Amino acid sequence: MEDKDLMEQELLTIKGVCDLYLHGTIESTTAEVHAAFKDALNESLDIQNKIYNLMAEKGWYKTETAEQNKIDTLKQKFQNK
Repeated sequence: MEDKDLMEQELLTIKGVCDLYLHGTIESTTAEVHAAFKDALNESLDIQNKIYNLMAEKGWYKTETAEQNKIDTLKQKFQNK
């Protein structure tokens, strides 16, 4: 398996972990459990960011810049609601 493929798998895995920790944080019934999930979520988000940055540096994660007119259209749409 190529390095790029491994990094993509790692990124998908950590995104899934972040989703689980987010829901754990939201659904927590005590402050202690909430804090534990929130800390785990923040650590996972840091890992996700490091993986993303590494992939972006290597050109393995390409993003497109949104057109300003599309951004403005969406802003207007949601400001009117």
